[in-house]
Amino acid sequence: MTAGHAVIVRAKTRLEMLIDRFNTRQQGKFYIERSGGNFSDYEAEHDTYYASLDTVQTSLSRVIKTKTVERAFLPNYLFSDKDVVVVVGQDGLVANTAKYAMGLPIIGINPDGARYDGVLLPFQPNGFLKILETVATGRGYPFKDVAMAEATLSDGQRLIAFNDLFIGAVSHVSARYSISQGALREEQSSSGVIVSTGAGSTGWLSSIINMASGVAGRFYGGVPLAPRRIDWSADVLIYVVREPFISKTSHASLIAGEVTISSPLVLESHMPSNGVIFSDGIENDFLKFNSGATATIGLSAVKARLVMPQ
Repeated sequence: MTAGHAVIVRAKTRLEMLIDRFNTRQQGKFYIERSGGNFSDYEAEHDTYYASLDTVQTSLSRVIKTKTVERAFLPNYLFSDKDVVVVVGQDGLVANTAKYAMGLPIIGINPDGARYDGVLLPFQPNGFLKILETVATGRGYPFKDVAMAEATLSDGQRLIAFNDLFIGAVSHVSARYSISQGALREEQSSSGVIVSTGAGSTGWLSSIINMASGVAGRFYGGVPLAPRRIDWSADVLIYVVREPFISKTSHASLIAGEVTISSPLVLESHMPSNGVIFSDGIENDFLKFNSGATATIGLSAVKARLVMPQ
């Protein structure tokens, strides 16, 4: 094979996170059961995951050199341009990985088909080696390219998102900023701005549309709003301002729209502190967005490449 390594990306199970929090399995069990939860479900999920992970690691080690990376270390991991990325986890792990893999082929493996939907996980632990060999040798293979969003600060810092970007305040206070697109510009006070990709349009964006539809239907007799679907590969993003407040100094005209290659969104922070930009719900991987910072939101030049079954 011509690939450098198969980089296996894994995540901690709920059981492992409990042990991190309470130091021991027994203390975690005591907490869950005292709260009325089913600790055996945590154990079953953990055992199934590790059985699948072991199958993947063993299979790969027979045909290619492997490295295993835990999700928390992805922001600092340096991928080689010859690597093949193999994600073993839930759909969200694929999204988290894609923004660091920078266009490398990603093979998503569903470790627990009875538990996870696996929209981004088309392969099973025992059924992926054939496609891996095709990818690793550089022969043609089926794939889907997914458009991603990117926030670029005026100082050059960047953050990529597979599903969505959040621009706002770190807490539940109002975010203050100016927003502009083309010749349009206004000052706003809101609970933040969501910028969604096509892949993320069924997630956070859909919940905002559901809220708007419910309010309009309950109080104004409005027609229910249809979900906004975007092809994953399309070079378009959707932005929505959450809960914009109208006052003498803040307005609500630029509250939703499309972001394209030729029409980026620009935000300038008016928050002395606690302004942030984070992606895909990962709050500990963020850019500071405080007074003086300007963020340009647009499409990333890099697309995520998801390997598909033949």
